[in-house]
Amino acid sequence: MAWTVEQMVARAVAEVPTTAAVVNLGIGLPTRIADVLDPSAPVWLQSENGLLGMGPAPSTADEDPQLINAGKQTVTMRAGASLFDSATSFAMIRGGHVDLAVLGALQVGANGDLANWTVPGRRVMGIGGAMDLAAGARRVVVLTTHTAKTGSPKLLDRVTFPLTARACVDRVITDLGVFDPAGEGFVVVELAEGVTREQVAAVTGAVLR
Repeated sequence: MAWTVEQMVARAVAEVPTTAAVVNLGIGLPTRIADVLDPSAPVWLQSENGLLGMGPAPSTADEDPQLINAGKQTVTMRAGASLFDSATSFAMIRGGHVDLAVLGALQVGANGDLANWTVPGRRVMGIGGAMDLAAGARRVVVLTTHTAKTGSPKLLDRVTFPLTARACVDRVITDLGVFDPAGEGFVVVELAEGVTREQVAAVTGAVLR
């Protein structure tokens, strides 16, 4: 049985450092980590539009339309948070000061390549901060469904969509388990309860190791 979204997010939280760290949460599923992360954790959540110290989503009554994350969702700030311009934010990212980036994905290659910003033939909105995060963060974890809505695999021997960054992904968490790019294929780190290796292999476009 595949993990639910809540279980996927909970598994991703286990990848967050337990010591002081700066963590960036990408658009989509990764943003949900902020809602379940222990508020006492010594982690500072960063949003590339200029916020360090992002908290969970606010209640409807407490929403502030001027306080948003990179995905334009309203957020809160924890005590001690800081607001700054995007130039400073990207200086943090490009300077290697983000310890972990949790990103979504359209495709991940067995060599660690990441494609997460456009599907060929569709309207292109721009790569945004994904390129900088993928290349600049010290560790990159992908949180995504194992297959696209069409049923096509997202974990592939080689990426076919336009690249976000090369050889940047350290770990992939999907609804079927946890997998590490290993150059030739993916290492199976963990499978969701009730999911078999054979089931995963049938929907993966690369060798499982």
